[in-house]
Amino acid sequence: MADIHSKVVILGSGPAGATAAIYAARAMLEPTMIAGIQPGGQLTITTEVENYPGFAEAIQGPWLMEQMQAQAEHVGTKLVQDIIVSADLARRPFTLVADSGDRYITETLIIATGASANWLGLPSEEKFKGFGVSACATCDGFFYRGKRVAVVGGGNTAAEEALFLTNFADKVTLIHRRPTLRADKTNQMRLIENPKIEIIYDSVVDEVVWMAIGSDYLEARPARRRLSLSCRLWTCFG
Repeated sequence: MADIHSKVVILGSGPAGATAAIYAARAMLEPTMIAGIQPGGQLTITTEVENYPGFAEAIQGPWLMEQMQAQAEHVGTKLVQDIIVSADLARRPFTLVADSGDRYITETLIIATGASANWLGLPSEEKFKGFGVSACATCDGFFYRGKRVAVVGGGNTAAEEALFLTNFADKVTLIHRRPTLRADKTNQMRLIENPKIEIIYDSVVDEVVWMAIGSDYLEARPARRRLSLSCRLWTCFG
């Protein structure tokens, strides 16, 4: 356990955290960037990135985050592999307690923890993350051109992801565990009116299975009907 004083502490080491660290370091503020529970953020589970400026060809998400962190360290950022478990923001300087037991004392705190995907928690899902299973339609939708895609969820995020994917996929299946969607009425109407979208209610995904067909890989998702408990198997590529 140690008390560590830093002019600037940044929570999170994804693109936002790394950018903040670079600017703070160039301002001679000697920032400390605490990596958090997912060092590098969600880009570390994105295999190919095509919407980041400056690269004509697709690049790997983990590689991009390595470069961002290396740049931040190069200009003077101290990168710490730790997690903050509590913070006292009622008085200055702020006091942050890390999982390691160290205490960080700072006048300026930048919170760049970003968002985390709401995964299903399936072992098979974990196996295929970045290889057909994605949590970001904007990031990965381009790779499913002309294919069948499944989206799990019934809120606004799932609805918007499904609608976005119709720009690329031949068909989008929206799977929701309840008898009605939670998305707002505008998004619901857009889903219903889109000929590429099929909605399956009262169903949950039990497993993600890959089956080789020709030169492609077919992802099959068995779903369990919550009410009737009957099973249904359909196929998709994402």
